[in-house]
Order: sequence, then C-alpha cells, then structure tokens
Amino acid sequence: MIDLSQIPTAEPIMETIASVEAFEKTPLAEQFPYTDSYNLIKDSASRFGDDAALEFLLQGLPDEPATTVSFAELGQQVTRTANLLHELGVDENDAVSIILPILPQTHFAIWGAQAAGISNPINPMLEAEHIAEIISAAEAKVVICLAQSEHSDINEKVREAISQCASVTALLEVNIPGLCTAGSQDYDNEQVSVQDFDTAIAPMGADTLDSGRSFAASQKAAYFHTGGTTGRPKLAQLTHGNMAFLGQLMQVYTAHMERHTVLCGLPLFHIYGCIIQGVAAFAVGYRIVLMTPAGFRSPGAMMNFWKHVERFQVKQFSAVPTVLMALADIPVGDADISSLTNINSGAAPLSLPFEHSFEKNFNVAVGNGYGMTETTALISRAPLYQPPGSVGMRVPYSQIRIAHVDGTTVTKDCPLGESGVISGERTSGFRGL
Repeated sequence: MIDLSQIPTAEPIMETIASVEAFEKTPLAEQFPYTDSYNLIKDSASRFGDDAALEFLLQGLPDEPATTVSFAELGQQVTRTANLLHELGVDENDAVSIILPILPQTHFAIWGAQAAGISNPINPMLEAEHIAEIISAAEAKVVICLAQSEHSDINEKVREAISQCASVTALLEVNIPGLCTAGSQDYDNEQVSVQDFDTAIAPMGADTLDSGRSFAASQKAAYFHTGGTTGRPKLAQLTHGNMAFLGQLMQVYTAHMERHTVLCGLPLFHIYGCIIQGVAAFAVGYRIVLMTPAGFRSPGAMMNFWKHVERFQVKQFSAVPTVLMALADIPVGDADISSLTNINSGAAPLSLPFEHSFEKNFNVAVGNGYGMTETTALISRAPLYQPPGSVGMRVPYSQIRIAHVDGTTVTKDCPLGESGVISGERTSGFRGL
C-alpha cells in the first residue's frame, strides 16, 4: 500500500511493465483498502479539509468570481444528497438518473446517488425520447436535472421524458442563479413530486449516511450509457470496487507530483470527465476548475482559455483532439501559461505531426491513453516516455488481449503486429470490468 504521507515520491511509480508486475505482487486488497467511491471521497474530505476541491465559472470570463467548494464541503454535500435520496426511498438497488451540465451540484448528485443507490448520468444533449429510454432502462426512481432556463431546454426534455417512465417518483431541480429562471413551474404529474435540489438537501445530515449502508466492491455504483460502435445506447454497469480502484490507482500514478490544479471542460456524463477528473482527482487532492456548464463547448470560455490557465495556475487538463485543434488557433497573447506541463488526449487518434507541433508551440507534453466506459475509464495510461503511436501500458491487476472474435467468442489471439479486437479484464481483486 502506498503511504500517502510520503508524497511526493522521488520518482514516478510503474513506468515500465516490470515495475507494474512488481507492484502486482502485493494483493490488490492490501494495496488499495477502499472499496467504494463514498468512503474514498470522505477520506479526501478528512485529509484536505478546507482546501478547494472545485472552482466553478458560470460564464468563463477572465476575472469572473469563482464559486469555490472545499473538500470538506464536497464530502458534506455528497452525504446530504445521499440522505435526501434515502428519504425519497432510494436504496442500494435503485438508480438515480442525472441530467445536468458541468456544475458543482453534478458532482454532489453523482456521488451522492452512488452512496444511496446507483448513479445514472445522462447526456443532457439527447432528445427527450432517448432520455426516456435510458431512464426506463435504468428503472430510475429519482431524476435530478437542471431547472427551467432560457439558455437550455434540459428541463423541458426531462419533464417530457419522465412522463413516459413509470418508475420515477421524484424530480429534483438544480437552480443556478444567472442560468436558471427563478422558481419552478407546476408539473402536471401526480406520480412525481418536484423539489429544488439545493433547498431539499440543505437540512439533511452532513456527517454520516442515514441508511447506515455498508459497501461491497461488487455492488453496482453506476449505469453509464454508451453507444459503442452499434448505435443505440446501452447501460454499462460499473461497480464500486472499480470506482475506488481507479481513484486509488491515480494516487499511485501521481505520487511523484505535488498537488496541483486541473481544468475540466469534459462533460460529467462522460466516463473520463466523471472518473478521472472526478473521483480520481478528489482522491489525489487536486483542485478542479469547472470551466462553465458547457465546458469546451462554451465559445466565451474557450476564447479565454489561456487566461484561465494563468489565473488558476493549471498544470494539467484532458481533452479530445478536436479541442486541441481549436486551442491551437487561439492566441496565448500575454497570458502566462508556464504552469501548464501536461495534456492528456483521448477518445480519438491524435495526428503525430499535430501533436509535435502543439507541444512545441505551447511548451507542453501531450500524452495519449486508452479506455472505454465499460472499463471505468482506463485500460492503459501513458508513461513519461511514450513511443509514437502508443497509448501506453496496461494498468495493474488487469490484462489486455488483442484477438479475433466471432460474436462474443474469441477465436484467435493475435501475434505482435496483427490487428484485432481489444478486450480487457481485471485479473484479481475488484470485479466489474
């Protein structure tokens, strides 16, 4: 087990396959004691206290006052959310669908839902019929969404969607001043109660779970919808054990670094934004800058991107190649971006000439990793030295196979240099991949 009191370590850990294999000789349960996201977040709340966990910018202006949430407050708000959901009848087998943009409350909702039952983040850009399809597939008992807003049709779509979902009994609406319309419109659905999210969680207990719940690594923590390559959304069922595994694994991967600030422009319904820039960042003690509800889709925030890097002394951020291409055309101007050292690119291949050009122009290292929703984000990660075209090395306690498949049957393992289908599995400890 990594002794957190010794961070930062002198050198990075697990930079070679040999060091990964040596790390795996210690049983996973001994290496990583936490088996659920809730207690991992509570541990960070205890260790990092009043330090900032989240900084939220509503408009993305360079000098805009930020809304700050400390680690202690994060733990309290997650607990309050879980206790409200418990009061609304959510137990460990019930899902809570969450249709929200990038907000501090989105984190409260996701991790509070996991503490009470099963979180089900949904892409708010989907049409009502597809939102309804996912809510019904998850059999969600409670839905959390953005309140009425002149700037978004989320509320209208969600209300239309849940009118088609027999399982839903409560709707919690998140009202953001400056984004949402004050008050809540009446909802003509006797089956569904409507409450303001922040008002409803405020009187709830903030220290312990009223449910008295104990967690097992094998319990379902989240349903993430994914279309994969086959079109229609499917629900990937992810366990508490794998959530906690990724959080504690990031503590190891970053053990040679000082705590720092990362910028999040990725949507929180997406596995990478939720896990790597969510529970994993909380576990490490990073400060996360939430760059507007729209993230990288906000034109104003993007035009001020380099000013945000300077203001918050951002060291790292993660993005898809199209975002990096957009940033390449935005002048740095007089912004001091010397704090920025690393960018993680994923979701699609990154052109090697473009990568080298970006690194040279902005004096920053760009790494490529690989993962998918079904593996709770990571399959492989980039070491400090990454050969061109590589997506890095496998994570510990797992294996990767490149194979030919017929339906769901592996017919042949591919030799080096032959193309095939990627499959991964956890080899010991927490299950769920």
